[in-house]
Amino acid sequence: MNRKLVVFVPPASLEVVRSALFAAGAGQIGAYERCSWYTAGTGTFLPREGADPAIGEVGREERVSELRVETVVPADRAVDAVRALLAAHPYEEVAYELYPLVDAAP
Repeated sequence: MNRKLVVFVPPASLEVVRSALFAAGAGQIGAYERCSWYTAGTGTFLPREGADPAIGEVGREERVSELRVETVVPADRAVDAVRALLAAHPYEEVAYELYPLVDAAP
């Protein structure tokens, strides 16, 4: 059973984060590897007191260009993939989502 992993990444960090995910076992579909999909968008956040933002400053709302990256990861590698993601990502707090996938193949 696979999981879908979604993460929001600044464009400059795309390849570092993708490579870390793939090294942890993500991105394999059949005879293909390094499979992912991404699209551009705008992320927003307001760092509060005590934050150490990689971009912006405490008390000021930021709007930054980010890429939504999606890939698949086997359920038994999901924890490793998330750990690799967190280690490779430049943000103090990483926004990511992990969804179960249904195998509908006959």
